[in-house]
Amino acid sequence: MIRLLSLLFSIFMSMTAAFGAESLDSILAARGYVDVSAISPDILVRLMYARDDNFTGHLLYEPEVLSRAWLHPDAAVALGNAQAILTREASGTRLLVKDAARPMSVQRSMFSSVKGTPKANYVANPAKGGGLHNFGLAVDITLADARGNELPMGTPVDHLGPEANIDREQQLVRQGVISETERQNRLLLRRVMRQAGFRTIRTEWWHFNLCPLSVARQKYKLIDF
Repeated sequence: MIRLLSLLFSIFMSMTAAFGAESLDSILAARGYVDVSAISPDILVRLMYARDDNFTGHLLYEPEVLSRAWLHPDAAVALGNAQAILTREASGTRLLVKDAARPMSVQRSMFSSVKGTPKANYVANPAKGGGLHNFGLAVDITLADARGNELPMGTPVDHLGPEANIDREQQLVRQGVISETERQNRLLLRRVMRQAGFRTIRTEWWHFNLCPLSVARQKYKLIDF
């Protein structure tokens, strides 16, 4: 009987802690960040770090802590514009968000999981102030069809290697590494995101920034929790 009461008390305390703890979702909402799923019904969200089959090999977003994609309002407006442009250019094609705002606590976990490996080159060092994901001003994104099936892009989102570079795609097609269809899909994604005000980076076809990091540090608040 004593053991049973002890077990029930432990369960009760665990449930109390779980429900009493404030999730990152609720903190981001309270601080004015925008839930990506509310921007447009055509935009899809599948958080890649809510699974352990990402490049770190670890689950970084516990579903009860962070289950939604969030952006700073400025980036949210731009993403909505990107979807509108995409709909005009390729009706039925949808943006699919894989990652967006990333609190510094998650950034620290991510960097720790790859520190001392070549993968660390692809992760903003939190000790140096993090990156644009940590301001809610960057998004990792791909394309999907009307049914939500991802379009072929040559590599998965989060592939670390030259196959993901945007400055050698014609060469990759000639070498048979990616197809011309995959290159055209990348070009479509870049075109609509750039028209909406986002910037690309050379090494990741899926990553888009709203502004330079120097501007973010001057004008925006770091998501430091």
